[in-house]
Amino acid sequence: MMSLAELDLPRLAMETPEFAANPFPHFAAARQKHPWLAKCSLGYVIHEYSAIKDLVMRNAEFRGSYDGIVELMGAKGTPWGRFTQAQMLAHDGDYHRKLRNVLSPRFMPKQANANRPLMQEVITQLLDEWTPRQAFDFEEFASYYPITVMCRMIGASPDVVPSIRKSLEALGLGFSMNRDHMPALQEAIVILDEFVQRLVAQRRAGQRLSDSPGLLDSLIAAQTEDGLTERELYDVLIFLFVAGYDTSKNVLTMMMNLLLDRPEIYRRCAEDRPYCDKVVEETLRYNSPATILRMTTQDVVYRDVLLPPGAMIFFPVSVVGRDPSAFEDPDRFDPERAGANKQLAFGRGAHICLGQFIARAQLEEGLHRIAQRIRNLISAGASGWRPFYGVWGLKGLPIEFTSSPSH
Repeated sequence: MMSLAELDLPRLAMETPEFAANPFPHFAAARQKHPWLAKCSLGYVIHEYSAIKDLVMRNAEFRGSYDGIVELMGAKGTPWGRFTQAQMLAHDGDYHRKLRNVLSPRFMPKQANANRPLMQEVITQLLDEWTPRQAFDFEEFASYYPITVMCRMIGASPDVVPSIRKSLEALGLGFSMNRDHMPALQEAIVILDEFVQRLVAQRRAGQRLSDSPGLLDSLIAAQTEDGLTERELYDVLIFLFVAGYDTSKNVLTMMMNLLLDRPEIYRRCAEDRPYCDKVVEETLRYNSPATILRMTTQDVVYRDVLLPPGAMIFFPVSVVGRDPSAFEDPDRFDPERAGANKQLAFGRGAHICLGQFIARAQLEEGLHRIAQRIRNLISAGASGWRPFYGVWGLKGLPIEFTSSPSH
């Protein structure tokens, strides 16, 4: 057995803008030096597909490292620090199971499919508003889609979208490990906390957009049925907005960026709705926003290497779909790709993404209607990249196109 100190591990400069702009050559170089393990400025990186599949399932030996992030950001005792350590992803064991048991029945495939007409309506309304311009920043456009869907699902007026969108953008950079971002994070979490408390109070007072009960009614009922405290109810609502916003927006923008150079695939998305499902899955393999962060709770032995307790471990599921040991010709974007291995963008095991079915449905419905309405798509300028730590993705995607009327 070898300790980490005995290994000559490659270093991944995940904190740099150059890495964020194109991490794939860095991971390829790391694989040449060690098949599955590297180090970074904050800990260690598991960069092989099969190693990630194995280790993220070993829940007893790892825990969430959100207290470590709060400490790194100098945020102990602050509103953002409190929420970060209280939200569901920060917990394991019985408390984590309690929160998942509250949310899981409300986010199953049946519920996601039931909301497809709502998603179709929202994306159509956005396209009606935006496509007459024939040029815009697609990342900005995409940001309004998941947040409006979530507002409609929860029974909040879409009029609140502009006021909370800025806060959700700020919180999307919460795990980028940049202390300069702290003032924006603190302001954002206070705004969202006030928003969800006001929303709950209005619903309890009988104010609603429709007579049909929605997700918020279900969660308020769960407070009594499942023993949630008032604070836990508010934190669950904030978590749903934050988790449902940034990743969906970033995946949709990444997908559009890929399709800029693949017009045949893009045209087929307009004509073939089931084909969009395959394009979404291939996008999630090819690149996606998330890196899973965990901390070892005890000695972890894997392939004769000892990871000691307290080690911060990064699982970059955002890029591991391009591991050549797991996928044939991994840099080829092929929606018809066959093979036993599947994308890991939503994680695995006890912490697998609760919102994955909602996210897939949004992306599939959104892509199909976008491809129908935005034609002759071309790039209209350079894009930037968000930090690789946290929620990765494009920063801006200027496009030009010809618009097609709604069907």
